[in-house]
Amino acid sequence: MSQPRDYYEVLGVPKDADEAALKKAYRKLAMQFHPDRNPDNPEAEAKFKEASEAYQVLSDADKRSTYDRFGHAGLRGAGGGGGPGFQSADEVFSQFGDLFGDLFGFSGGRGRGGGGGGNRPRAGDDLQVLLQIDFMEAVKGTQKEVEVPRMCRCERCSASGIEPGSKPETCSTCGGHGEVIQRQMFLQIRTTCPSCRGRGQIVRNPCTECRGQSRVRQATRLAVTVPAGIATGQQLRLGGKGNDGDPGAPPGDVYVVLQVAEHEFFKRDGDDIVCQVPMSFPQAALGATITVPTVHGEQKLEIPRGTPSGKVFRLEGAGMPRLQRRGGNGDQHVQVVVKVPNKLSAKEEELIRQLADLQEGDGGPKVAEKGFLQDFWDKLTR
Repeated sequence: MSQPRDYYEVLGVPKDADEAALKKAYRKLAMQFHPDRNPDNPEAEAKFKEASEAYQVLSDADKRSTYDRFGHAGLRGAGGGGGPGFQSADEVFSQFGDLFGDLFGFSGGRGRGGGGGGNRPRAGDDLQVLLQIDFMEAVKGTQKEVEVPRMCRCERCSASGIEPGSKPETCSTCGGHGEVIQRQMFLQIRTTCPSCRGRGQIVRNPCTECRGQSRVRQATRLAVTVPAGIATGQQLRLGGKGNDGDPGAPPGDVYVVLQVAEHEFFKRDGDDIVCQVPMSFPQAALGATITVPTVHGEQKLEIPRGTPSGKVFRLEGAGMPRLQRRGGNGDQHVQVVVKVPNKLSAKEEELIRQLADLQEGDGGPKVAEKGFLQDFWDKLTR
């Protein structure tokens, strides 16, 4: 008879591994090698049993101490190796409720619902749909409709999956319980019956409308209220509008994912809006009052004398409505840009030349330009 492998080696953990590390290692191996995930695979079943035995010993402080001192031989005299010192199946299920929930889709150690029932009705699945709206619809809010292909209860068979006038048969595999029990060494594992899939009944004459699935696919139009201030990527939840579940189970939800179109003038930055507004050189030099478009209408903006091109002004409260705060709007940031004309009339060109001559005579742009270049050259050649 071959000597069993070292338990620490089986779980792939060091000898000083704590309880959390042991549980994590066993969980990984159990998920990988469980017989339900590896049907008709004796090697996987053997590895699952080996991992279960290793964890059963190392997770018990007394057994682990005995094993560390005397190895496998010490356990044979102390209730180890499947003897009376091992935990019962109920205790194992209680300890690993989260593990078996991942494996078989139920919570707790005694089947879905914690009461041993394997045919608990399943809730409907959630659905997701994309909704595209215009920029100004996101600013003001809007009402939309979306079409959602969803699984609905079959009306012909009242969601039973059985052709009207027929009756189901009790499943001979599970005796109508919806579960089967697999005994593996010291474990008793309740799993969904593979023959009836947890229903406890076999349908020999399925509904011709839904083909025994109890649900049919239908395109449903749903109204969506889009709040003001919504942004691309945000979701709206329509509760109970997803796929119908099994009879007696709640339906899923529909999540509407928003995509807001770009605007040719306004750019969004969180709750704020950014835009560029042109102004003439006389307006920048002498100051002016200009009209600025906002998402809420036109607004006056005072431009001080000597405003440089590129300066940004803030219009408080002229931005997007806030969704996540107490209300109100963000701001609008207006960047003014001096517009240089492409064509000039003879009179305009004459006046600009006169201005240039005046500035040059006063030590204006040309002198300043020379001074800048000289200063730059001096720094470069130091």
